[in-house]
Amino acid sequence: MKARSAIATVVGTVMLLGLQACSTNELLGATVQPARTTAVDQYSYLIGPNDSVTIFVWRNPELSGSFIVRPDGKISTSLVEDVPVAGRTPTQFARDMEKILAKYIRDPVVTVSVSGFVGPFSEQVRVIGAAAKPQSYPYRQYMTVLDLMIASGGLTDFANGNGAKLVRVKNGKQMTYDVRLDDLVREGDISANVDILPGDIVIIPEAWF
Repeated sequence: MKARSAIATVVGTVMLLGLQACSTNELLGATVQPARTTAVDQYSYLIGPNDSVTIFVWRNPELSGSFIVRPDGKISTSLVEDVPVAGRTPTQFARDMEKILAKYIRDPVVTVSVSGFVGPFSEQVRVIGAAAKPQSYPYRQYMTVLDLMIASGGLTDFANGNGAKLVRVKNGKQMTYDVRLDDLVREGDISANVDILPGDIVIIPEAWF
């Protein structure tokens, strides 16, 4: 009986180790969210969570108002709930609201304006690593890496600016490009300036001394 018990223990241990070997603690890679803008001269602002959206319904002030876009990308108005808005331009959203309100009023005319200007994550630009203020920034039309450096306070004393990388989603794949931030920021070489597109990530490593 002791022998059988010992064999069972060994078998159980082997099975447990096998199950642990089959399992993994690794998470799946982040979902790639390509930006809608693929060229600097084709940019249109897209509404995102935390933006403030003002809806004006002509001749219907009771249906007008200002609303904060929720983290799930929707708003709730006095008449309709859970209206998707994130990822739409203000004009597109105005047309969406006209279709929704047409169920309740005749020939609605809607105008939408936005303030706050956070935008969806896919349209923001990010700088991480050895920048003075690494964080996400709303994209602005014709933004360059120099503009991003100004917004982020420039490089730290320990930054390896010429070792920086720009990550961009292109044709559904993440592409990595070299950027020469030391030459641009510290040496004033304006030829090192490059265009930024929505969704770009600039990664600045520290120098090894």
